[in-house]
Amino acid sequence: MDKSDNPIYERNTLEFVTVALEYCSLMESVGQLSMFSFVDKTTKMLPLLYVKATLLPEILLDDDAEPEYTVTEEMYESVRNKIADLLGEQDSFLETFHPDMQYSDTPIAAFISENLADVYQDTGNFVSMFRQGNEEVMRNAIALCQINFCEYWGQRLLNALKALHAVRYSDDNLMKMNEEE
Repeated sequence: MDKSDNPIYERNTLEFVTVALEYCSLMESVGQLSMFSFVDKTTKMLPLLYVKATLLPEILLDDDAEPEYTVTEEMYESVRNKIADLLGEQDSFLETFHPDMQYSDTPIAAFISENLADVYQDTGNFVSMFRQGNEEVMRNAIALCQINFCEYWGQRLLNALKALHAVRYSDDNLMKMNEEE
């Protein structure tokens, strides 16, 4: 197959790879950022990641393929903990799209850190698989990413973005911290 006709090398695919890599790098460097800087960068990056995921070419998953996932539980927990530590009490928010919400009389709490770590896990695994350079693995990485985006991490991204928006634009303390930096 000619590279110009190959969905792996399409502009939208390569742009998603770039944004996913930037997102993973941001999540891995959270311990080096101020709260304002992290929230500001993340609220700008999440919409871009979402849009780029929707533009990925449609590829069918090879059901026989067994992908190698490289984002370990330790990596996930490290990212989640660093974000939770940075955000402190700002980390929690009320979940409105939880399946149990329709049956609940009480609000269901969720955490920005957990949502962002979930997105990190899937995008990190995608980037790792894509870096292998094996076209069959790369195609399956795109297919898996699409499936996981539609079924799971797309909603998690939006939940985190909504909560981060509230932190970024509704919290006077965050703005004061920015002025102090």
